[in-house]
Amino acid sequence: MKFGVVVFPGSNCDHDCYHVLKHVMAQEVEFIWHKSTALKGFDCLVLPGGFSYGDYLRCGAIAKFSPIVKEIRSFAEHGGLVIGICNGFQILVEAGLLPGALMRNKALRFICKDVHLRVENNGSSFTTGVGKTVLKIPIAHADGNYYADAGTLNKLEKNRQIVFRYSDAKGEVTDAANPNGSLNNIAGITNREKNVLGMMPHPERCAEAILGNADGKMIFESIIGRG
Repeated sequence: MKFGVVVFPGSNCDHDCYHVLKHVMAQEVEFIWHKSTALKGFDCLVLPGGFSYGDYLRCGAIAKFSPIVKEIRSFAEHGGLVIGICNGFQILVEAGLLPGALMRNKALRFICKDVHLRVENNGSSFTTGVGKTVLKIPIAHADGNYYADAGTLNKLEKNRQIVFRYSDAKGEVTDAANPNGSLNNIAGITNREKNVLGMMPHPERCAEAILGNADGKMIFESIIGRG
């Protein structure tokens, strides 16, 4: 399977994603500069975390105008798999590939810690290989507070587009387990067609046993299995 890791000015998790895909998962992978206007031969695109364009205006608000985003949109419309992690999720939302918005954390401060995620839909291309109901994956963001209007939330629930929710270690979805104030404890969603995933937690930071936790590896295994 061939992956493309999209690099924007300010991306800082691009090499983490490349390392996991190339050296841990043994997949073909290339970096794609944000000014590129051609996407050929890729099976899955990864929009990594970071601070694209310094997060000026709003997270992802400038990156959505990069030439590559038009190509990403076409790639997704033709069924290609896309995963946006943290800032990548923010870019996908700003670009209209995913619904809703990501606002400043409820506590108004940057949060970096491990959290638990309950897998809400294990039938997506990103979760079919996940062998657990609850994952432990780190977050590192200041603007991860997911918001959408009531109508959009209803559609997300009805169409099973909510893939991950913040929970406790037992899978209980509680206010105490919600690190940023996201509505309905939402940590990750897909588009209606379920080939585009946005998630705030960082699976690439917990994909090797040497790090003490390899739960994130299962998400990449799911993508590779689907391909």
